[in-house]
Amino acid sequence: MSDAIALRLLAIRERIRAACERGRRDPAGVTLVGVSKSFPASAVAAAWAAGLRDFGENRVQEGVAKAAALEATGISPTWHLIGHLQRNKAKEAVQRFAILHAVDSERLLEAIEAVASSPVRVCLEVNVAAEETKFGITPAETGRLVRFAQSLRNVQLEGLMTVAPQAASPDEVRPVFRKLRELAGEHELAMLSMGMSEDFEVAVEEGSTHVRIGRAIFGERA
Repeated sequence: MSDAIALRLLAIRERIRAACERGRRDPAGVTLVGVSKSFPASAVAAAWAAGLRDFGENRVQEGVAKAAALEATGISPTWHLIGHLQRNKAKEAVQRFAILHAVDSERLLEAIEAVASSPVRVCLEVNVAAEETKFGITPAETGRLVRFAQSLRNVQLEGLMTVAPQAASPDEVRPVFRKLRELAGEHELAMLSMGMSEDFEVAVEEGSTHVRIGRAIFGERA
């Protein structure tokens, strides 16, 4: 498993480098987040040994348990919560995760503010494609929530996040990534969390700073 993960990471980093070249960007400006949800701690350890330092989890409790198991072996990555966060899990999330990618309401921001003792790094999730099955605010709501987040003492708003629709070709979702980049520019936000295994190269070309990749690193999920 370790060798396979190391080889996949090499290939992905090369694809990111090539996408940055096409977009006239510095590859150092793209953080690769390995999405380890449903994979065992041993898979994270293998990716860590291959040089990956950022990992993403969808569920708070799975991430907390995995992080504790890894810390016992001396492995302490930067943990990103990339899935929907319920308000009653805000305290656990704030304690364990370095960045919360999918914040999508004033009430959740208030919950984070209430349990945090220092500024928490967050991104606002924007449902650019208006998919009914996905969480996130609309592009039109972004300005209001940006202003509210910036008014809170214990919230450090970093940027915006989106999940693009599934498409036959990655180029079909380019307008989604472009729209998120434009929204971030309007509000002077630097972080763009966008791009997954199927479409990360297009996301990088359009300005992504954080790509969230699971299957292309760890293989197919059971």
